[in-house]
Amino acid sequence: MTYGRSIKLFFDGGCRPNPGPIECAVVRKGVAHYQHDLGNGSNSDAEWLAAIQALEIAARNGDRDITLLGDSTLVVTQANRTARCRSAELEAHRARFTELAVGFEQLRIRHIGRAQNLAGIALAKLHPR
Repeated sequence: MTYGRSIKLFFDGGCRPNPGPIECAVVRKGVAHYQHDLGNGSNSDAEWLAAIQALEIAARNGDRDITLLGDSTLVVTQANRTARCRSAELEAHRARFTELAVGFEQLRIRHIGRAQNLAGIALAKLHPR
């Protein structure tokens, strides 16, 4: 368990083609956690599932104060409630995220550039071009 300091978790999701099979990655303390075969959906679905996975990983590790870092402006703004969810699917993802977020003392979700997203870098290494 972690008390007294914020833990950073990087998240990223994607699918190829879009829409298509979803995969995501979360990096916590330098360790990459991958999920494959998450069904079919859009890149937006994949990004939301990655953010949800980040919350699940943080909860399993007993983290109480977390900062989620991702390169999806859509997910960050919808999670922070500065943007509307424009579909029932996105609203369902946000509802699940909000349900899981209740378990944390402090939760921040911030946008970072793709080049700084360790989870995105981890996913790219699985699929070199």
